[in-house]
Amino acid sequence: MKRSLFVVSLLLTMVLNSHSVTVHNPVDYVNPLVGSASKSELSTGNTYPAIALPWGMNFWTPQTGKMGDGWTYTYGADKIRGLKQTHQPSPWINDYGQFSIMPVVGKKVFDEEGRASWFSHKAETVTPYYYKVYLADYDVTAEISPTSRAAAMRITYPQAEEAYFVVDAFDKGSSVTIMPDKRTIIGYTTKNSGGVPVGFKNFFVLRFDHDFTYIGSIEDGKLSEGLTSSTCNHAMAVVGFRTKRGERVNVQVASSFISDEQAQRNLKEVEGKSFEEVKAEGRKEWNDVLGRIEVEDENIDHLRTFYSCLYRSVLFPRSFYEFDEQGNPIHYSPYNGQVLPGYLFTDTGFWDTFRSLFPLLNLVYPSMNEKIQAGLVNAYKESGFLPEWASPGHRDCMVGNNSASVVADAYIKGLRGYDIETLWKAVVHGANAVHSTISSTGRRGFDYYNRLGYVPYNVGINESVARTLEYAYDDWCIYQLGLKLGKSAKELKPFKLRAMNYQKVFDKETGLMRGRNEDGSFQSPFNPFKWGDAFTEGNSWHYTWSVFHDPVGLAQLMGGNDRFNAMLDSVFHLPPVFDDSYYGFTIHEIREMQIMNMGNYAHGNQPIQHMIYLYDYSGQPWKAQFWVREVMDRLYTAQPDGYCGDEDNGQTSAWYVFSALGFYPVCPGSTQYMIGTPYFRKVKIQLENGKTVTICADKSDADNRFILRMAINGQPYPHYYLEHETLLSGSDIYFTMGSKPAR
Repeated sequence: MKRSLFVVSLLLTMVLNSHSVTVHNPVDYVNPLVGSASKSELSTGNTYPAIALPWGMNFWTPQTGKMGDGWTYTYGADKIRGLKQTHQPSPWINDYGQFSIMPVVGKKVFDEEGRASWFSHKAETVTPYYYKVYLADYDVTAEISPTSRAAAMRITYPQAEEAYFVVDAFDKGSSVTIMPDKRTIIGYTTKNSGGVPVGFKNFFVLRFDHDFTYIGSIEDGKLSEGLTSSTCNHAMAVVGFRTKRGERVNVQVASSFISDEQAQRNLKEVEGKSFEEVKAEGRKEWNDVLGRIEVEDENIDHLRTFYSCLYRSVLFPRSFYEFDEQGNPIHYSPYNGQVLPGYLFTDTGFWDTFRSLFPLLNLVYPSMNEKIQAGLVNAYKESGFLPEWASPGHRDCMVGNNSASVVADAYIKGLRGYDIETLWKAVVHGANAVHSTISSTGRRGFDYYNRLGYVPYNVGINESVARTLEYAYDDWCIYQLGLKLGKSAKELKPFKLRAMNYQKVFDKETGLMRGRNEDGSFQSPFNPFKWGDAFTEGNSWHYTWSVFHDPVGLAQLMGGNDRFNAMLDSVFHLPPVFDDSYYGFTIHEIREMQIMNMGNYAHGNQPIQHMIYLYDYSGQPWKAQFWVREVMDRLYTAQPDGYCGDEDNGQTSAWYVFSALGFYPVCPGSTQYMIGTPYFRKVKIQLENGKTVTICADKSDADNRFILRMAINGQPYPHYYLEHETLLSGSDIYFTMGSKPAR
């Protein structure tokens, strides 16, 4: 025992004395531009630079796209139209509660085309807590640093008789009012892409440190000088200053989904603070949040990729609550339009994020997810359903009933302090109902599923196999949650039985999942390379592995581990062939699979992201180690094209974060993490309970990706999984790596 501890200590010392970089200020390694070199035909993330605080209510971003364009910022653009307050979770869902500001000099052309200015990335500073850009057409430097519900702006003007500041409240119904005596502009915007009730508004307030020498309002494109207010389809406000060269105009801005008065209250987040103070506070908060995971390694590019992914992992779901005069959380409900007490969060799709984003919160940021769970209680009370895709209310997008996974995983992993009994009612209700107008909320086809054990292929419900597989997994999650809550065997029996419904759509002839008709026959003809149809943004080769809760049973269905492993191998060995006839064109998810040179493996979309780890269940963990390293090395970078598909609200990023740590939550709702391969020489996870998980590898690189031995707290460890409790108790995990598999 003493000898083994001595050896571990010696090896740890060797690791510490290597030429590794220890990260002290992790935010300095973040590149918010990762994923911004995207377009609708090909996603390298489909992100925009989110200048925000972790889980902030408001994000800010430079706007290069036209008003209403989901691609609000693209790396290849030449001009900036404004600095935009945004709540956009993805270009496909688009935005709500949006407006922008823009400094202009020397001309009274204020529409988004006329005011747009050339810029260069060489004169742009982008961090999570601070954005700075030189607007070349005006010789102006614009800066912004946010809090959760407010922001500080600083505009450095040249010498000018006509230096303007434009507030664009966008179209679809907006209002602006200029109050010169208070150096203030207030207003609201209603522009949205859905998910809001009648009467929705985002109220904003801007306060300046300069008197106005010019005032104008724009009503649907018509400028009226001297007019202090406008309420119309598309309202804009313009104020002006006479400035000396290098003169700085400071603006403090806040917004609220509740009222004008609440927006003024939210402005207190920056009132009395200098721009530099707001910036320093934002930097500290980001370092505190990202610093929960301390990474040490000699490869700077890998450190940048890791912390850029961790940054994306703590943006969503977005806070959708504010604080009243007494400091209590309140929120505007996008479900019923009322202002109600308590927390609420939004802008996430559980179809994506149940897989690894929420498990990451449960491990590293559990107190935040406790607030999110409390918010889910409110969402259920206000709408009758848990959301599946929220932005800000229910959105009709994707399939599955994966709120059950999000609720179960949190409680099973020890999160408390919220109304779990109401959430139990919510998951049971959602498993046996569908929303009256949003068919992706609840379970579309639940009546067929409950009666037959699957959603039939031929009854007019698309993506039927995907729904069946996800409903079965969700039933398993509900069953596990019910066991933890002590529910009766009678109440749990339906969920226990239905958890095995994945077997109903498994076709033994092909060894793949296949659509099944109402009469029990399988769909014919069947093309396993056909995207969509019976599946969601994937084909049968991708969705066959969506048996998170019973991969051992899936292997048995396939004929045993040898056949199971051969089928896993085939995903990589097949050419990237596809059938896009369901869509009528090649969707970007297909193109992203095609060009990555990894066969039919489509890491750019979520359904298959856990698949590599299934080798752990079937006796060939070295293949998991090989392919996890391949994906991290080849498909992720810290560059603007750094993802291989949609980043999707932290999910694709959280996959990288977990995988770089050396383990992954294949089955949320269980307490196990499957082991892949450690990416870094040393990692420390600072847990909220005061414990520390330390992960070390004697050498870990592209040549030494295979685990030869593993020890926990100095003792040999023979398993290819870690228990949640092992991590929570604080552990020293040590990997001995090699260039050849340990078989």
